[in-house]
Amino acid sequence: MPKISSKGLIMPESPIRKLTPYANEAKRAGKKVYHLNIGQPDIKSPQIAMDAVRNHDIDILAYTSSNGSLQYRQKLADYYKTKNIDVNADDIIVTTGGSEALSFAISTAADANDEIIIPEPFYANYNGFAVQNNVKVVPVEAKLENNFALPSIDDFEALITKHTKAILICNPGNPTGYVYTKEEIVQLAELVKKYNLFLIADEVYREFIYSDAEHHSVLSIEGIEEHAILIDSVSKRYSMCGARIGCIVSKNKQVIETVLKFAQARLSPPTFAQIASEAALETPASYFTEVITMYEERRNILLKGLSEIPGVKVNRPQGAFYCIAELPVDNAEEFAQWLLESYDLDGETVMIAPAAGFYSTIGKGLQQVRVAYVLEKDKLVRAVEILKDAIKTYQEK
Repeated sequence: MPKISSKGLIMPESPIRKLTPYANEAKRAGKKVYHLNIGQPDIKSPQIAMDAVRNHDIDILAYTSSNGSLQYRQKLADYYKTKNIDVNADDIIVTTGGSEALSFAISTAADANDEIIIPEPFYANYNGFAVQNNVKVVPVEAKLENNFALPSIDDFEALITKHTKAILICNPGNPTGYVYTKEEIVQLAELVKKYNLFLIADEVYREFIYSDAEHHSVLSIEGIEEHAILIDSVSKRYSMCGARIGCIVSKNKQVIETVLKFAQARLSPPTFAQIASEAALETPASYFTEVITMYEERRNILLKGLSEIPGVKVNRPQGAFYCIAELPVDNAEEFAQWLLESYDLDGETVMIAPAAGFYSTIGKGLQQVRVAYVLEKDKLVRAVEILKDAIKTYQEK
């Protein structure tokens, strides 16, 4: 039998999706599964985006430009200006999802065996993108006790070596929902300038900010124009995960020129999805007002319910729609599998994402899970009731 590549063998499974076969089997057995494991919003995509696809007059579904439709990029630049991000269409390359943008950014910033420092826990696929690009993730631990705030700059600085090429952050954070303060972003800006590094910021949850938190983009900070790379996507902003349209934005011309070469190798982003994404930019502000209010209410319901479960610790997210919960179990992955294979409450159970996969440090996050509050409020209440009973049952078995 031919030998599989070492890279393929060490490619990590998704902690979000790896338990899907058990969930499917539970459903086949007649159980109802409440999905707290995946950030798939249940909110309708903007009607204006759907209509734009339905009402197209395209006769030939041809390639688009490798860097994306000029008209879409111009409208994106106008959108960013409303967010205190002064860019033009030439600073933007449209990608097939934020995932491709992240992979392109890592490929552009780092060579094989170079290092990228990332606060952990982090979006699990960062591990996968690093493996794909033969790049080493160097984690710096953020702590639940501090609500997963930015680790100290001294902690970052201690990890910088001659192989360090970038720092990667997610703001607001997935899986923590933490929103970095302006002071924290400025501290990172000073650090990347000092060591001549890239600062890659995954800002796909920019719109989802709660309470008194405020989002500060890396591209709104003066003096790091040559260092900053912004990653974005329509997936969560407009509840259009299936569109697979993202973008990479930078004022660094060499970065954009390099990313374009990677983009040319995959030819072009999908046409219909760009049409939908361009139309989505016309979504009225009221859409976000309603959505953010809805998510904040869901967050509050979830946090209240989780805090009432004996032995559970949970952080307080300020953005996105996730939190990290530490459970009174020895191994959250085994517990998550047991929930699907061996447990139900009146024919119902829950699916959660074990958090160990959101760390790169072996042994971290073993008792933690990521919970997505993307369900309607009554379903969230029921899911937490089930989880409370399940933990008690699991401890007694």
